[in-house]
Amino acid sequence: MGTQQTDQGEIFAFLAQPATYGLEDSAKNSIKRIDTHGAVVFLAGPDAYKVKRAIYYPFMDFSTLEKRRAACENEIRVNRPNAPDIYLEVLPIRRTPQGLRLGGEDGDIVEWAVHARRFDDDKTLDRLALRGELDLAIAARLAEAVSAAHVRAPRHELRTAERFRGWMADTLDGLVASAAFPAVEVADLRAHFLAAYAAVAPLLERREALGKVRRCHGDVHLRNIVLEGGAPILFDAIEFDDGLATIDILYDLAFVLMDFWQRGLRDHANLLFNRYLWRAPELEQELEGLAALPLFLALRAAIRALVTAALSNLDAADHNAEARQFFKAAADFLRPQPARLVAVGGFSGSGKSTLAAALASGLGHAPGAAHLRSDIERKRLCGADEFATLPQEAYRPEMTTRVYARLLDLAEIALRAGQSVIVDAVHARPEEREALAALAARLGLSFTGLWLEGPVEMLVARVEARQHDASDARAPVVREQVARPLGALDWARLDAGQPLEGLVRAARAALKLPMAG
Repeated sequence: MGTQQTDQGEIFAFLAQPATYGLEDSAKNSIKRIDTHGAVVFLAGPDAYKVKRAIYYPFMDFSTLEKRRAACENEIRVNRPNAPDIYLEVLPIRRTPQGLRLGGEDGDIVEWAVHARRFDDDKTLDRLALRGELDLAIAARLAEAVSAAHVRAPRHELRTAERFRGWMADTLDGLVASAAFPAVEVADLRAHFLAAYAAVAPLLERREALGKVRRCHGDVHLRNIVLEGGAPILFDAIEFDDGLATIDILYDLAFVLMDFWQRGLRDHANLLFNRYLWRAPELEQELEGLAALPLFLALRAAIRALVTAALSNLDAADHNAEARQFFKAAADFLRPQPARLVAVGGFSGSGKSTLAAALASGLGHAPGAAHLRSDIERKRLCGADEFATLPQEAYRPEMTTRVYARLLDLAEIALRAGQSVIVDAVHARPEEREALAALAARLGLSFTGLWLEGPVEMLVARVEARQHDASDARAPVVREQVARPLGALDWARLDAGQPLEGLVRAARAALKLPMAG
């Protein structure tokens, strides 16, 4: 529990009045108050004003006016890069002979407030998810927002592995102290955490040396993302402790992945995960880092379990069932699950990428398989944007050989990190198919190849209808592919002309996966 240091009742009463903002006192202009454990927010017309509570927690100290001023200024600093049009300024609240005043130059400063532009809080992603309005396109655009935030985030060196171990220990100690979780289960979870940590501690240190530890948002979950103009905007980054937000970028990503996964939005989690990887400037390093992802997901879930259990003691709502779900999720994320290699092949227009995306969330541990796509990697090798049209020389045989070699290399890195992989490429040549089977055999993992086939005119019609797609293939490419001999093909052959639902069902049967629903 936090300790209140100063009575702010007068300040809050002042900010609750429409007259404070030059508004008439009417139902239309009523001020909406939102309380959190660390702040109080007042929504007034087109504006929002946030005051830090004068409170002390072991992890958050707003006990003095100067500390609250610094926290307000830091809130603007850390949020403006992600939400420049929302975070506006820090304003003083002054005591004048006429009473309290928001802003201005006269009078003694008695409090500080963050001034922000008000947005529609019904458009935060958690509320969209509850209403079933969170489509996959939003998850794809979210990958762009998170990736861009990580690219511009300042790099730091703060002995990541030691700090992470401390957070892990503090969280587990908190779970022990909570009445919501049986001691024997917490002890078992602790053993799994320690084993997982020991396995990846050198990796965490290596990633820090590579510049993967940055001053991130630190609190990226669906409630802290708002949709405006079709674009997801990250807001409410951790402002009270730069150290808590100076973390591995994959640990930052893990929070929203975990949130999607726990809400049952597993295709969203996988799409976000893969589109983030597709945008990664150093993809090999991020694929290697996936060995730490189960630990990152588990700690995010364990922290949410602890916080949710604490909420059950602070208000009348019963959060215990939800806390137990997060606790179970933490254990599930740490449960070993063998990686597997899957390939989806077929001529252009057969629907390889669509099928791969539909299957990926059900392969391996959360958040599903890494989806490696030849079209994306060809663009990366050429230094081109995903949707740029490449010149013809980018499709010469020697470049295609480089693309397939790169897919193999990337697949091996991800598989060695414990992540399942689905490789999406034409795979028309026997040697391309054989190389994948050989890779799986060398790593001692299972391999399944899926081959999509259909009438050439259907394939031509599909590629000619494509818009905003990474593939540049058009009708002449399809006809050229079909004219080449395939050679021996021992992959599962699937009818690409059937509806997607039936195709996915057939593919899952070939992969020996349980049927969804």
